[in-house]
Amino acid sequence: MPNILKSLAALSFIPMLLAPIVAQAQDAAQTQQSDIEADQAAARVAREAEKEAAKVRKQQEKEAERQRKDAEKAAEKAAEEARKEEDRVAKAAAKAAKEAAEAQEDESGDKEKEARKAARDAEKAAQEQRDNNAADASVVAPSIVASPDKADPDNILYLDLSTGGRVTIQLYPEIAPNHVERIKTLARQGFYDGIIFHRVIEGFMAQTGDPTGTGTGGSDLPDVAAEFNKFPHLRGTVSMARAQDPNSANSQFFIVFYPRFSLDNSYTNFGRVISGMQYVDVVPRGEPPASPARILQASLKSQNKPEPNYAAAAQPAERAISVDELNAPIKN
Repeated sequence: MPNILKSLAALSFIPMLLAPIVAQAQDAAQTQQSDIEADQAAARVAREAEKEAAKVRKQQEKEAERQRKDAEKAAEKAAEEARKEEDRVAKAAAKAAKEAAEAQEDESGDKEKEARKAARDAEKAAQEQRDNNAADASVVAPSIVASPDKADPDNILYLDLSTGGRVTIQLYPEIAPNHVERIKTLARQGFYDGIIFHRVIEGFMAQTGDPTGTGTGGSDLPDVAAEFNKFPHLRGTVSMARAQDPNSANSQFFIVFYPRFSLDNSYTNFGRVISGMQYVDVVPRGEPPASPARILQASLKSQNKPEPNYAAAAQPAERAISVDELNAPIKN
């Protein structure tokens, strides 16, 4: 019995020993529960934030869609307004054109006569001005260059054109020696034979001398420095073409249809047509012309070259017959 009592007395101390452990375990459990609750709260906050973000994104998408539709409507409206404005302008223009045509039809015969008279007067004045300029040039010319009948045969250039005849040009080495020498050198080489008039402007000039026919080509010789002079650009004047650089003349030249005094002292005048200008007048116009005229042969009078057969040159070349065509069976 005493032993039992001792044992019971010993067991009475166990709760006291376990109390701190139990308390610690309870604290740990409470801390773990708090952490779980904190994680759950954070998860709830994250879910709420995601929902809010999705809501904002949806609102933004709706706003962007609304703005896109508004922009499309505005563009359609602007296009419609532009079409209406174009129609209005077109109608106004058509109305104005109709009124102008009607007004023109309603003009009296007296006004037409006055217009024709004014045109004749203007042409007469222009012709007088051309004659005066030509007279001035004729006063200056004899003191500088030889008359055509006394010119050196080596300074007479012949251009035999596909338009049907020979153009005779007197060269002026007295005022443009280097340009004249270049033209003579190229003519002797046969450089100009077959070259087209690639740029021909009505009322202005006919340009040639480019072997490529594009207006950008020239000879293999170096460019010639400018020799601008006071000789006026009259009808039949032969002047050297060039690029922007005044010293870029090479092989291209042009023949003037009508006086162009704005070219004086800006382009080198080196000669003038003294016969055959009618063959230059009929050179087809264009830049380039659809069917350009050609220089069949360029030569100096001193070379004594005969004129080509213009009729033969005007005929289209015969089509070459192929070997296959020669070997083809004869059809009945």
